[in-house]
Amino acid sequence: MKNRVTEILGVEKPIIQGPMSWLTDGKFVGTISKAGGLGVLGINAGQTTPATTPEETVENMRREVKIARKITSNPIGINVIPTVNGHDIYTQPMLDMMIEEKVEVAVMVGAFSKEWVQKFKAAGIKVIYRGEPTAETTEEAINGGADIIVATGFDEGGQVPSQVIGTFSIVPLVVDAAKGRVPVLAAGGITDERTAKAAMALGAEGLFAGTAFLAAEESRMADNIKEQLLKSDATDMLLYRTKPAYYRSLPGKLPNKLAEMDHNLESNEDIFKASNPASGMRKGMLDGDLSDGFASFGLGISMIHSIDPVATIIDRLMNGIK
Repeated sequence: MKNRVTEILGVEKPIIQGPMSWLTDGKFVGTISKAGGLGVLGINAGQTTPATTPEETVENMRREVKIARKITSNPIGINVIPTVNGHDIYTQPMLDMMIEEKVEVAVMVGAFSKEWVQKFKAAGIKVIYRGEPTAETTEEAINGGADIIVATGFDEGGQVPSQVIGTFSIVPLVVDAAKGRVPVLAAGGITDERTAKAAMALGAEGLFAGTAFLAAEESRMADNIKEQLLKSDATDMLLYRTKPAYYRSLPGKLPNKLAEMDHNLESNEDIFKASNPASGMRKGMLDGDLSDGFASFGLGISMIHSIDPVATIIDRLMNGIK
């Protein structure tokens, strides 16, 4: 199909894979892009241990870009998190590498930076912006030159928005705030054709999906966590406070402890420290260790019943978009 999202990004299907930090690599991303969506490399793509320097970070990412390019010549993206009003030693080297390797899309998250959006766009790189989903942030991002905005509902996995507003309510809010000036992607709880259809009915012009792709054969996620995902639904997820707002995880020794700390009204800061923030996702979702890590999914896990190839997942979502 063709719409504004596919035209801006140069892709066949308006389905963008969420970056998901440790849980992506060149093979995974290349396969998604080959199937017609937009695969996006997360900040720790392909790694099993953290990089120690900006140079190592960039070269690790370059390696995964080259792997993806061996699979497809279709557009791919990279997750960038510019520092706003502070010293940033990562974004310029990453931008330089993206120019050298002809990476087409930057998925920018966090506080909005007009300066960095303009730098990426000057290099011919399209910018998808995902920040706190509010009318004010939407206006700022559009005025700052973002090509596409992501409207994220509280249904999502990972770092949950600070405002407890579900996908069904936040998507039309952001769409209305955008006033047709840029397309909006829906994120949060979208894993099957019904939720995809609902997102488009709410005014979205594409999907920004993470949990749906974690249930892929090509996903790096640990097999035991994939198995637990299939046995779980939204009612099994634990929600707890942390920095900057909320997080959710499948049950396990560490997640249970964090949920108990929340129940006991311990501070967000203390819960954040106890969550092993530097390694919790890697240990939980890549290594499959929920005694010292966590496993976060969106509430759309209720509609996931099998581990399928990436192409099957994209076809399933497209059945709701068509």
